[in-house]
Amino acid sequence: MKEEHWQGALWLGPDYCLLVEGQAHCARALLVPSQQEHAFELAGQPLLALYAEPLAFSLEQLQALAATAPAELPALVERVRQLPRLPLDARVREALGAVDEQLTERISAQDLAQRVCLSLSQLERLFAEQVGLSVRRLVRWRRLRLALGVALEGRTLTDAAHAAGFADSAHLSRTVRELFGIRADRSLRHLQLRLLD
Repeated sequence: MKEEHWQGALWLGPDYCLLVEGQAHCARALLVPSQQEHAFELAGQPLLALYAEPLAFSLEQLQALAATAPAELPALVERVRQLPRLPLDARVREALGAVDEQLTERISAQDLAQRVCLSLSQLERLFAEQVGLSVRRLVRWRRLRLALGVALEGRTLTDAAHAAGFADSAHLSRTVRELFGIRADRSLRHLQLRLLD
């Protein structure tokens, strides 16, 4: 059976992205918690999927957004931009800044903990409480965002993988498939990129 590739647009924000197939329409909304396996089976139907970093928004905010999501994409993006971000401990903010500075290098959770004057267990506990992800999973998400931006600028998957600190294009492809359920080699070249600030 031939696997279809995604078409449409990939809108990348700093802590969320939108995968858009066709044109967005107001219809049923489904909120899928992070780390939950899921699939969309809407053959021939328009689909919009919003992937948000757990640290960015509260569950209640996302539920309210899903219930009242505007049909027009620019309006939806504006609503997401205006959602208040969750307050973070200063040490978590500093660790997140350090992650972004080192995305192309090896990032050690132990080194991050030392940088913000915490034990590794304290840092992981704070990340679990405030970010909703382990340090390792957050690094993977941020690297993926960087790699997708590079790949959608027209560079090869290998270039994108290396630019974002992945071992190789196979590592990047496995991560894209695991998080988004699409094949990077078949789908990314069919998406139009829009970077959102």
